[in-house]
Order: sequence, then C-alpha cells, then structure tokens
Amino acid sequence: MFRCGIAYPRCRWILPLLLLFAIIFDIIAIAATSGWVEDENAKSHYANMWTHWRGRNDDWKSKSLMELPWAQAVAALMIIGLLLLIIAFIISCIALCCTLNLSLTPFIGLLVFITVVLQIIALIIYPVKFNEDLIFEGHYDYTWAYGFGWGATILAIGCGILFCCLPRYEDELTGLAKTKYIYTSS
Repeated sequence: MFRCGIAYPRCRWILPLLLLFAIIFDIIAIAATSGWVEDENAKSHYANMWTHWRGRNDDWKSKSLMELPWAQAVAALMIIGLLLLIIAFIISCIALCCTLNLSLTPFIGLLVFITVVLQIIALIIYPVKFNEDLIFEGHYDYTWAYGFGWGATILAIGCGILFCCLPRYEDELTGLAKTKYIYTSS
C-alpha cells in the first residue's frame, strides 16, 4: 500500500542546482564589501578580500590589499575557482539536464576538485597572512562573507564526490533499472 523509493531520474537535476548554489556562495564571498574580517571590540578595523579600513565613526582610511602579493594570490585563486565552477555548472547542465551523458561526469568532478583545492588554499592563506601582516593587537572575527567562501568550498567537495560516483548509477538515472524500495508496507 505504501512504498518509499528513490526517484533517480529526478535526482539528476539536483547536482547542477548544488553547483549553482556553490557559484552563488562564491560570488557573495568575492563581492562582499562589508568585510571578511573585523576586530571584535573597538570596531576600528575591518577588511574584505580587496581592501581594509582603519578608523572610527566617520573617519575611515582605506588601503587596498591588492598591493600585497598574498592578497593578489587569494583573489586570483578565488576567481579562478569561481570560473571553474561556472564551467562545471554549464557542462553539468548539458550532461545531466539536456541529455544524459554520464561520460562527462568524471571530468566535471575533476573540475570541481581542482576548484576545491584552489579555494582551500586561498581560504587558508587569507587568515594566516592577514594575521601576520595587518593585525597588531586585539581579537578579530571572520565574518559571514568569509563563511560563504567556505560554504561554497564544502558544497563543491560534496558535488565533486557525487559527480565521480554518478557513472555507477547509469541504469537508475536512465530509468532502465527496477525501482528499489527502501520501505514497503502490505
């Protein structure tokens, strides 16, 4: 009377959607103007990926981080990662949504894993070098924008694993395999 199973043909739309969310999270992290880092107590220093500001109330002095080689590397790695995610998203839409071409999924998984490596490197370099070069005293917090960068990276790790495992379920995705029910009641 009641059956519960996984509808694999519908699942193939989920992976491009997850990649789209990773792209959106990356764009939020890269374009955030409110900052990746801010000091906890005095609210006198904050920075995003591009610039840092020092001051109080209406007297803020900004300085570009792009003068520092490590900040240029972080920006380049994050932007290259975003571009690779966009390419992976387009290929995944073609491979899974338009036609079912599972031979492309390991390549998509490889692109996503390259993105993960680049973004992990960038997201580790930023706090280490920021603490080393720009923090002189006090305690600093990493904000939601920096968290969105990690969120995109974590989503990409999951997508990369799923894209690499997807070719094993070709019959289920095409609808040729018999439905396996998780629960049946009589």
